[in-house]
Order: sequence, then structure tokens, then C-alpha cells
Amino acid sequence: MTKTRVLAALVMAPAAITAVLLLPTAWLMLLSALLCLLALWEWLKLVNIEDTLARTVLLACNLALMVALVWASRSSRTSALPLFELTAMLGVIWWLLSLLWMLHYDFASRAGSQARVFKLVAATAAVVPAWCALALIHAGTPHGHAWLLLALLLVWAADSGAYFAGRRFSGQWFGGRKLAPRISPNKSLEGLVGGLVLAALVAVAGALLLEVPTRKLAGVILIAMVTVLFSVAGDLFESLLKRHAGVKDSGTLIPGHGGILDRVDSLLAALPVFAVGKAWLGF
Repeated sequence: MTKTRVLAALVMAPAAITAVLLLPTAWLMLLSALLCLLALWEWLKLVNIEDTLARTVLLACNLALMVALVWASRSSRTSALPLFELTAMLGVIWWLLSLLWMLHYDFASRAGSQARVFKLVAATAAVVPAWCALALIHAGTPHGHAWLLLALLLVWAADSGAYFAGRRFSGQWFGGRKLAPRISPNKSLEGLVGGLVLAALVAVAGALLLEVPTRKLAGVILIAMVTVLFSVAGDLFESLLKRHAGVKDSGTLIPGHGGILDRVDSLLAALPVFAVGKAWLGF
């Protein structure tokens, strides 16, 4: 299984980097919309929407919202995307609220129409703002494509740093306490620290390569750290959904990695935070 995961990663990572660096924003939005809809399809399955027609209708509603945002944001200036900025901000607010949800593990855990409604709203609140944030970062000037790549690298670095630090130091620094034992028992506080450290190094390297002024370097590192913390929240929230549904993976589309949602859960939370932070601090 480890070999399969590595081979799949060796295919996915270069493909993602190539798309970010070479595709125009419009084409990247189209490609990312497809991935978002696939992730939403898996999310709907976790919410026990088993009827294919019902799932298709819900997916179409989210697609219609994305199309409406594009139509309403038409402008001769690609950077003039106020509705996308507002949607990204709403995404940040949603992920803050998700922290309260995760503190109350049993909230909406029982199968039923009320729990389903909460999780359906959460799906739209997570996926659509992330898609808008991706477009905002990539369309930004200058070096929008490079900033989006840095955002992706931060999440990937945090994930790798957490994995290796967790394996090496788990239980040694914080008395064996786990990050969120009821939601994801294998995630350690040591892993979180390792992920933050590696992401900070990536942030510094990226800022230097992008020639960020020294006075703004601290701001880049700050936003990078907050982005990583939110990426962990995205991962944990999907784990919460899977525990409620009693499944290990959101799907089987990616060999050794589960489903699309399993791969983008961290990015769903990270991208809105990075986009809003970048705009707020002006780098």
C-alpha cells in the first residue's frame, strides 16, 4: 500500500504543479471546479445521500452557485472579483464555526434529516469558498500562480512534517496527549509542531524567492502558520464526517489515497485563509 501511495503522489503532485504554473486562471478554475464537484459527490455520500438523482441535483445546485459567482463577477480586470473575495471571507468564518462543531463531537452525528441539512450546508460552505480562493490567489498580480503554488506547498509540507515528526516524536513532548483523540486518534501534538516548523521553512523560502520585502516577511510567516492550522481543521472535520458515517475513506478513486475529498480536505480550509490573509496584509 505504501508503494501505491508513493506512486500515486508522484503522479498527482507534478500534475498539480504543472496546472498551477502553466494554465491560465480561467482554465485552472474549470479544472478545479471539476475536482471540487468530485469532492462534493463524495461528501454527499458521507452524508448518506444514497439516491443518485438526489445527489446529482444537489451537485447541480452547487455548480449553479459557482457559475452565478463567475457571471456576477464579470469584469475586464481579472483581479476585480469582489464576490469571490466575500465568498472566501465567508469560508474563513465557516471554518471558525467548524471548530465549535468539532468540540461537540456528537453534534449532527445521528442519521436524520436535521443532521443531513447541517452537513449539506457545511459542504457548500467548505467547497465553494475554497474554489473562489484558488481563483483569487491565481489571478492576483504579480506572481499569482507562484503564490498559489506556495499555498499548496505549505499544506503539503505541513502534512509531511506532521507525518515524520509524529512517527519520530509522538508521545515524547506533550505527555502522550493527542491533538483530537476522539476524531483522529493518530494525530499527535508533536506531529502538529513538526508540520508547523516545516511549513515555516517553506514559507520563508517562498517569500525570499518571490522577493517579498523584509518588512512583510513576518506577515507571510504568520499567514502561513494560520493557514496550516486551518488545514489541520479541514482534515479533522472530514475525519469527523467519516467517523459519523462509519467509513475509513471518502472514496476509492485514488489508489492508496482514498477519494478526492481525502486529498483536498486540508486545502478546503487552507485556501480561503491564505487568500484572505494575503489580501489583508498586502503581499
